Amino acid sequence: MVSAGLEILGLGLCVIGSLLVMVVCGLPMWKVTAFIEANIVVAQTIWDGLWMSCVVQSTGQMQCKVHDSVLALGHDLQAARALTVISCVFGVLGLMVVIAGAQCTNCISVENVKTRVVNAGGVIYITSGLFVLVPLCWMANNIISDFYNPQVPASKKREIGAALYIGWAATALLLIGGALLCCSCPSNGNSGYSAKYAPTKRATPNGTGDYDKRNYV
Repeated sequence: MVSAGLEILGLGLCVIGSLLVMVVCGLPMWKVTAFIEANIVVAQTIWDGLWMSCVVQSTGQMQCKVHDSVLALGHDLQAARALTVISCVFGVLGLMVVIAGAQCTNCISVENVKTRVVNAGGVIYITSGLFVLVPLCWMANNIISDFYNPQVPASKKREIGAALYIGWAATALLLIGGALLCCSCPSNGNSGYSAKYAPTKRATPNGTGDYDKRNYV
């Protein structure tokens, strides 16, 4: 029961983390306009994401434009795209692997094999968390470096957007959930040996039963 509870808890955390990674992948709020120094015009806010840039007016209107060229993007943005998509794929793959080996399913009958499959799913989820953690930290480091760089104009300085914070929360869920799945172990009640019972003796019409004649003298 404890092992099954760990599997359910770990899978739940990993599924929520994977969904958040997909949300982060589509959100444009990776970089947000920094209102500092001479850049005090708050009539519009610029959002920069992996796939598009958006301008949000103070009236609530928003206009977004998809990035025209992939090669024209920075190395951090290109890497973030690739690693985030890989993390989403790993999340779906880990879900299928864990469900195949979960104790509540009958896809695999051997208990030891089921446990190893669940552990493999936990490793996949941990890998997924690491894949999304790298671009998040890389992007945050670049934002902070440009913010304190005096050579970067104030109009081009950005702050950490909400997508990065959501991504870090998703990474924590994936790492914790994957660790719980890796801690899954087979139930103690299964010793690996099966008891064998002799077939029930069938009585014959004369009342003697199917007993070996050698038992009688």
